[in-house]
Amino acid sequence: MLSAYSGSAIRSAEAPLLDAGHGAALMQRAAHGLYAAAAAELTSRIGGCYGRTAVVLAGSGNNAGDALFAAARLAGRGVRTTAILTSATTHPLALAAFQRAGGRVELLSPATTGRLVGSTAAADLVIDGILGIGGSGGLREPAATLVRELAAAATGIVVACDLPSGVDADTGVVNEPVLHADLTVTFGALKTGLLTGPGAHAAGRVVVVDIGLSEPLPEPDLFRLEAADAAALYRRPRPADHKYTRGVLGIAAGSAMYPGAAVLATGAALATGLGMVRYLGPPSVAALVNRTHPEAVCSQGQVKPTHVQAWLVGPGADEDPDQRRRARDAMASGLPTVVDAGALALLPRRLGPQVILTPHAGELQAVLARRKVRAIRRDIEAAPTEYARIAAELTGATVLLKGAVTVVASPSGTLFSQAEATPWLATAGSGDTLAGILGALVATLADDDGDAAIDRIGVPVQDKWAAIAAAAALLHGLAGTRAAGFGPIVVSELPQHLGAVLADLLTAPPGKDTIH
Repeated sequence: MLSAYSGSAIRSAEAPLLDAGHGAALMQRAAHGLYAAAAAELTSRIGGCYGRTAVVLAGSGNNAGDALFAAARLAGRGVRTTAILTSATTHPLALAAFQRAGGRVELLSPATTGRLVGSTAAADLVIDGILGIGGSGGLREPAATLVRELAAAATGIVVACDLPSGVDADTGVVNEPVLHADLTVTFGALKTGLLTGPGAHAAGRVVVVDIGLSEPLPEPDLFRLEAADAAALYRRPRPADHKYTRGVLGIAAGSAMYPGAAVLATGAALATGLGMVRYLGPPSVAALVNRTHPEAVCSQGQVKPTHVQAWLVGPGADEDPDQRRRARDAMASGLPTVVDAGALALLPRRLGPQVILTPHAGELQAVLARRKVRAIRRDIEAAPTEYARIAAELTGATVLLKGAVTVVASPSGTLFSQAEATPWLATAGSGDTLAGILGALVATLADDDGDAAIDRIGVPVQDKWAAIAAAAALLHGLAGTRAAGFGPIVVSELPQHLGAVLADLLTAPPGKDTIH
């Protein structure tokens, strides 16, 4: 499991070392890690370092020092290096080392911007070292114009030093313009803003360089599950199991208008592996579910007399009064309940953490509006951790905020983010399959075995439901990525890919994260 920290936490951990006079050593460790990662990118992508061209965008702070020292090392490997200084001053020792290694220096000004955009866009490598975690807000002119034009014109590899300039280290909010990186080399520990919101996209792949922080870091600000964590959470069948001990999920989804939602949710739940699905819904939808998934037990019953370990309510059920009643009854049952789509409009004032809400940004906007919190969809998409956490606090429920990067907030304040999904999953029915996967995991992990599994991966039991939701997002993303390898995704075919992903997970050597 990955842990991420706020920029202020990293600075606090660095402070004793800096006060003790170890700042230069920290910078050299960071610079060496940045150099090694950049050299590896040049080698793997274009065949080597010698004779290549690199441009460093250097600001006024220590971030520029890291980048300039790294570029000096690249020059020693035969890379033709240029530094563009976006400020009249920069780190003097690093600049001197860069020039001794043969690096050229250009000063950015309104008069030189056009020429420097052209030469930088053609470089094999661009290192963004303008702003670090201490920077606030976006880039100022003329650096803003340089980056804006480079973002559209650059053809080489872009490596960000610690984080892309303009990305908020704490939230992932992007203050445009930002030069999106192929690789971000970050120092000391992961920053929250590299794993969530638009910042996660701007960062590209992330590599952490150990610079030897001596102070213990505080509790992480955010977690990300890896494939090995999902494998540790997954409840494997045991010799004495039968269908009732392997988890029974009740699904109240679909309607005459949207019958497919029930079929998709049921199929995804079955493919995740559980003892039984009990489907409740209109006769016509139940018949369709049974034709597609004869394993499902279908009826027109109600929630109270139906024996299950967990419920999934809401997908495709917006206009059906019976399904709406079932959704309300499931939320009131005290059982773990996944609340999706149409059922999100039916929330009582307070819920427990065992109720998992699965809105997208537009649906979360409506949930918050009913609690007198004004936010537009664009605000939520720009700062998903902030709004998911607010929704969890206000409702008492666990909140899984869907998006290209999925954010899960526990009512305790703990956050998870997952980014395994492919853009090909942005298609109708994708959310129904995620809800089915999540419902199945909740049903199989609802008892004490689930608490033990949560403990194995090092998550507090109070955050059990958030960790399960993050695992569902991870599995959904991996299945979608696998499916996209065969062409555009057809969501109804996702369960077969989910089965293959689970097979890989469950046969991987312990501790190995083999799925990418």
